[in-house]
Parts: sequence; C-alpha cells; structure tokens
Amino acid sequence: MADVRKLRLRVLFGPEIALGPGKAALLEAIQETGSISAAARRMNMSYRRAWLLVDTMNRSFREPIVEAATGGKGGGGAQVTEFGHRVLTKYQLMEKTAIAAVNPHIVGFTALMADPPPSEQK
Repeated sequence: MADVRKLRLRVLFGPEIALGPGKAALLEAIQETGSISAAARRMNMSYRRAWLLVDTMNRSFREPIVEAATGGKGGGGAQVTEFGHRVLTKYQLMEKTAIAAVNPHIVGFTALMADPPPSEQK
C-alpha cells in the first residue's frame, strides 16, 4: 500500500494560491540566502518562476511578504519582511494544526486508495 500520509495545506485567494508548501519553502530559502535567485537555484527552479511566486504572494496579502533590491554593481538581494515572517509563522502553525487534526483519519483513508499510486501505475 502506498504511503499517502501527507497533507498539503494551500491557502487560496481568489483563483490563486496565496501560500502553500512550495511558496513557504521559497520564503524559507529567501530568508536563508538573502536572494530570490539563490533561493530559486537552491530549489531547482528558474528565477522567473520564483519571482512570479513572490509576486503572487505580495499581491495576495495586505503588505509585502518579500522586498527585493535592484541588482547591479552593489548586488541586489531580497528579504522576507517582518510581515512576511508573521505570515509564514501563521501558515506553519495552521499546517501543523491541520496535520494533527487529520492524522487519526489518514490511515483509514489510505486503505481506500489505489496501490500503487497513479504515477507508478503502468
């Protein structure tokens, strides 16, 4: 039986995902690297894709999540704002709460799923 004991929380804002696991990981990478491009490289994604994800997050919330400085001789860089830290912390708490709430039911749900998962079926 396939292990599907994963719950992925996505917060939708209209038709877009305001924040989900990938965007949260991108924020963490930006925090650690101080750069959207370095965070993108770390996550094996293009700079454009990372920038579009940051743009979606910045448009989805009341305040910017990430602030970027223009590149050039002195470099550029990006930082997660204080507001962005609050958003990320709240998201991580919601994710942990959701996982704890669903965990007692996931084993029974797993028993209803196909074996192997569709991506492994031939």
